[in-house]
Amino acid sequence: MTMKATAKAHPIQGLVKYHGMRDAELRLPYHDSISLCTAPTATTTTVEWEPDGTEDAYVIGGEAVDGRAAERIDAVVDHVRELAGFDHALRLESENSFPSNIGFGSSSSGFAAAALALTEAAGLELTLPEVSTVARRGSSSAARAVTGAYSLLEAGLNDDDCRSRRLDVGVGDDGFDPEEDLRIVAAHVPAYKETEEAHREAAASHMMQARMAHVQDQLVEMTDALRAGSFDRICEVAEHDSLSLTATTMTGPAGWVYWQPETIAVFNAVRELREAGVPVYFSTDTGASVYVNTRPDHVDEVRSRIDEIGIDTDVWEVGGPARVLDASDALF
Repeated sequence: MTMKATAKAHPIQGLVKYHGMRDAELRLPYHDSISLCTAPTATTTTVEWEPDGTEDAYVIGGEAVDGRAAERIDAVVDHVRELAGFDHALRLESENSFPSNIGFGSSSSGFAAAALALTEAAGLELTLPEVSTVARRGSSSAARAVTGAYSLLEAGLNDDDCRSRRLDVGVGDDGFDPEEDLRIVAAHVPAYKETEEAHREAAASHMMQARMAHVQDQLVEMTDALRAGSFDRICEVAEHDSLSLTATTMTGPAGWVYWQPETIAVFNAVRELREAGVPVYFSTDTGASVYVNTRPDHVDEVRSRIDEIGIDTDVWEVGGPARVLDASDALF
């Protein structure tokens, strides 16, 4: 029996973002979070369990992985070993179709693809919400990348509660379908960021309790806006939540400031366009790059304005759940 599988997953744009973990090992967040997956950006990962192997080997983007990055992969791999009841060595290779570590969610798609490939290769028959609990051990945002589209990761103290599920969305009175009609002009601002450290010190920010109180309203507003298919409400909440998150990261002990001058320039351009009647909003995760959310008829106008700043852009859509690929798509 072959113990090899390949999976593909899309990264996430946080809409109501989580910040901080009550359990760093199991990566249990303090509160619920909602995101959407972006496509065609994706991570493709091939794994093979090797019963006769002696050590694990991880390669991402053609480079061997060690240090803390390898430890995070170990957490997922070891959990699958436990679920499968074996101690086989593992070979893993992964590649992204988009830049890593600049704020576009590469860890989310990376661990989502790995979790699905690992469980598939191990012969485990799990639902996507169950696979999300495996991916969560590498990155909490990866849980939502497993279930795809618009997904909610519920907070909890165990795998029964802290898992992701896909959210239902409705079509708005104006015909807007959140899964079909949202366009994301991705503004690339290449400034390396380290999300894990920011999560580790989240509770030390004097703004954290204020965020915990505020985020509950954000969650119910976003869920209702998705159900109503309201472009403006969905994107406005995401924009406001980006500012709330950054206020919390900036007031932690390390004073993390991810935004760069180019980030602010994009914000200003978005606001100018909106004042001129263009339906457009900005959103950021923990990074300098910006998701500029708009509607299909306005993509060219928005992209042209950002290009004037001298920032590279891509245009993305909403992506689906993680999926297993054919053997012919394997990376090795």
